[in-house]
Amino acid sequence: MATAIFSILIFGLLVVSHEFGHFIVAKKSGVLIEEFSIGMGPKIISWGRKETKYSLRAFPIGGYVKMLGEEEAAEGEGSYQNQPLRNRMGIIIAGPIMNFMLAIVLFSLIFFMIGTPTTTIGAVREGYPGQEAGLMPGDRIVEINGEPIETWEDLQAAISTSADKTLVVEAERGGSRLTFNIMPVEDAETGQKVIGITPSYRKNPVNALVTGAQRSFAIIGLMVTYLAELVTGRASTSEIVGAVGMIHLVSEAAKTGLLNLMFLAGLLSLNLGVINLLPIPALDGGKLVFLILEALRGKPVDLEKESLIHFIGFILLILLMIMVTYKDIIRFNLF
Repeated sequence: MATAIFSILIFGLLVVSHEFGHFIVAKKSGVLIEEFSIGMGPKIISWGRKETKYSLRAFPIGGYVKMLGEEEAAEGEGSYQNQPLRNRMGIIIAGPIMNFMLAIVLFSLIFFMIGTPTTTIGAVREGYPGQEAGLMPGDRIVEINGEPIETWEDLQAAISTSADKTLVVEAERGGSRLTFNIMPVEDAETGQKVIGITPSYRKNPVNALVTGAQRSFAIIGLMVTYLAELVTGRASTSEIVGAVGMIHLVSEAAKTGLLNLMFLAGLLSLNLGVINLLPIPALDGGKLVFLILEALRGKPVDLEKESLIHFIGFILLILLMIMVTYKDIIRFNLF
């Protein structure tokens, strides 16, 4: 029951943020919204407000914003097709952008709750090079091998790329500047070069927001790299999970606490944003392709032909979803 509740909440949050992006930009552009739906399949409840109908449907695996004139010809100022090209592009990309923004908010909240790492040492592990060299909690690392250290990520990068060479570490202690010569060792668990220090953390909303944004863009970069390697055959499809796999991951994350659940929600939101920007029919990226073609040709693609292509793409996506769901069931041994 808890798994179902957490899954519905997370999927609902991702869908609402995505569709609200389309919704709010379309509204601001003057497009008439016929329906704002959360979920797919049979309707559970619906209510009307002015010209827009809002509905909640049975399966929390998606949603949609139905705009006047998006899938069939319609006249009038409120028609999607009568909007300038830039407005239609803005409406389409607003969904993925909202997913990216949601992830930044979630990651920022996490970093505010736990604090962001500083270059000041919080603890020194016994028996590691840092302790043997004389580093102490409270020391602030300012330079390594003559290079300034401004963030904990800078410090980690300097250590991990040391290539079995002694590091010249400059640290401030009580107003004095001290120099330490330290040879990193390989951590048995991670295989990374370490000197045996952990950071102190500072709770600052601005730092949390910056770190949340940096982490989001870094993860987006990793996702794009993986997709590129998948297309070129350098990556395996074994790591891909579908809705069933995501529910399993939500269940596992929920067992380990709120922060891990929030982090997973952020990852899924970024994943939804990136996937939707792929140039695949029925996805936002596929719709953008047709808008780009319109810009290049100077006239739109025939609406009936575009709708047919998106419909075929939708059917293929459903078949792909079924295949991935089957693999999820086998992979996680769910039955």
